[in-house]
Amino acid sequence: MDTKPKVWFALRKQSSMAPDRGLDSDSDDGLEAIDPRVRLMFFASEGDLEGIKKLLSSGTDVNFRDIDNRTALHVAACQGFSDVAKLLLEGGAEVDPQDKWGSTPLADAIHYKNHGVVKLLEKHGAKHLMAPMHVNNAREIPEYEINDKELDFTNSIDITKGTFAIASWRGTQVAVKKLGDEFCTDEDKVAAFRDELELLQKIRHPNVVQFLGAVTQSSPMMIVIEFLPKGDLGAYLKRKGALKPLTALKYAMDIARGMSYLHENKPEPIIHRDLEPSNILRDDSGHLKVADFGVSELLKGTNAAKHKKLMNYQDTSRRYVAPEVFKNEDYDTKVDVFSFALILQELD
Repeated sequence: MDTKPKVWFALRKQSSMAPDRGLDSDSDDGLEAIDPRVRLMFFASEGDLEGIKKLLSSGTDVNFRDIDNRTALHVAACQGFSDVAKLLLEGGAEVDPQDKWGSTPLADAIHYKNHGVVKLLEKHGAKHLMAPMHVNNAREIPEYEINDKELDFTNSIDITKGTFAIASWRGTQVAVKKLGDEFCTDEDKVAAFRDELELLQKIRHPNVVQFLGAVTQSSPMMIVIEFLPKGDLGAYLKRKGALKPLTALKYAMDIARGMSYLHENKPEPIIHRDLEPSNILRDDSGHLKVADFGVSELLKGTNAAKHKKLMNYQDTSRRYVAPEVFKNEDYDTKVDVFSFALILQELD
């Protein structure tokens, strides 16, 4: 019976789900004396096609797993060596083996953005990892769940810096926010996605963008909202410049109504935290709707407290965010009033 060797090579890139750990440096001792199966792993990490060919032709197991349950295909996927991955697959490598952390070669390739390997693995039938919010019992599937096959991205257009895309759902254009496979192993991003869903389910108001449903049982996970083709207030102000007083007043009232609704939410007020013109959308009738709740949160308790969802400069354009939010000081719904005041200045 084959036994797993105790040697663990310090490969350049580890599993996308592996915890950080110190690496041994004893991998340079005579390769010829090392188990050929382990040499296969090493050659895969170096992109040594000739070395791999010789090992496979001599009968070395292409699906050998090291002490972390990783295969040579995992290694090639991490390194981005498409030619190595192709050679291994042609040599009989399993396309979807999971390492000790549950990561597959496809998941590793996506994590390291090795797009060539991703396409190769998908061509060979590699399956995307199940979404983190997947349930085992069909009765537990949330009511808002949308079958991803109902979303048509054939003529999709990316909007808002690629975060959202326009798609067709049951004959209607919708805006779709995707959480790609590369984020499904990021606990913070999955938690933010879950929190945003929790908030959107609570919201229904004429001046707040309408939540239509979500894809949570397959990957990529998606949030589906109404699509407002007239774009956002920020782009509109750049085109139009200063608004007429009545138009400015109408827009200010629309924003105020939407924000008042969020702040009066029971039992816990909703703090938007990122209220700015680009997150306010215009509908067909010319009214405004507050949108994008990716960094919003519920204000739990009667008093402002330290907030678990820390903001950083990558989360927002910064200009409209109250200072206490970035400092993670005690704050409440008044931080949205700060943002609203800055928007009023632009409307005038």
